[in-house]
Amino acid sequence: MTEKKFEDNLTELESIVKKLENGDVALEEAISEFQKGMKLSDKLKETLNQAEETLVKVVGKDGKEKEFTEE
Repeated sequence: MTEKKFEDNLTELESIVKKLENGDVALEEAISEFQKGMKLSDKLKETLNQAEETLVKVVGKDGKEKEFTEE
């Protein structure tokens, strides 16, 4: 199974939120969709955290990574 892209997961989460906000979903389905949404939310947070960690690093002139600091 291939890993979904961030944007695909975000779109799916938005769809779940809209469905739940409409309120015309059976309780069992609402619970299932909520759980699915929470898993997607966790995956999206993890992806964002990894991206943030990558973005705060810079490669110095010596070719080594170091933490980015504003000077």
